[in-house]
Amino acid sequence: MDSRVTRVQEILELRRVPIKIGFLDAPPGPLPRWSGGPVAAGCVFWDRAMEGKSFYTLPSDHWNCAIGSHTHKIALPAERAGELGATIDFMVETRYLDPAEVPGIPTLDKEPGAVAYAPASSEAFAADVVVLAATPLQTTLVYEAALKAGIARGAVEATSRPSCGILPASAKSEVIALSFGCRGNRVYTKLGEDEMYVSIPGGKWNDFVDRLIEVQRSNLTMGNYYQAQSAKFASPK
Repeated sequence: MDSRVTRVQEILELRRVPIKIGFLDAPPGPLPRWSGGPVAAGCVFWDRAMEGKSFYTLPSDHWNCAIGSHTHKIALPAERAGELGATIDFMVETRYLDPAEVPGIPTLDKEPGAVAYAPASSEAFAADVVVLAATPLQTTLVYEAALKAGIARGAVEATSRPSCGILPASAKSEVIALSFGCRGNRVYTKLGEDEMYVSIPGGKWNDFVDRLIEVQRSNLTMGNYYQAQSAKFASPK
């Protein structure tokens, strides 16, 4: 495994491997096509990549999730074109989504010819984003490193639904985006109850890792300082 990815896993104590996702014009030669059969949503592919698998998908592999197809700018076939509107109407009817939120759902600028997934250490394609499944404690270090790398603003792009919206949000803005994990994602994937997603712009990954190493050192130093401070005010037993 790439030593940088290993270092990130060690620093953050991630339960699963960081993954890279690429929105490509054509299938990447070194990777096989997804062969696991139909899936309920594109976020299922995140799970498989976090298990160590590398593969690419075609737009048709994403059709079973109308919202995910929308965020990926994937057009549904004519006979299924009404599914997006029907899904949004249902979400609004159940008060899962408010009508005013719909225009703000992030999308890619164009439909990809293929979407590739792999552990972040793979060299089979260039990443548009790197995705981590992390706890809030781990995300604290991620955010601090992102600030130092210039890929976070004071108000970070954060959402709960749809989770897949963080991919175009991060890829297009070149800043990190957070998702607390939408209900669908938590049904379809193995995201832990104590985990959330962070999407990091692929082109900024190396700088992010450098800053994360720096942030870990400073946090260890400050942790020792705070422990000493706390000991001064410990209540007698």
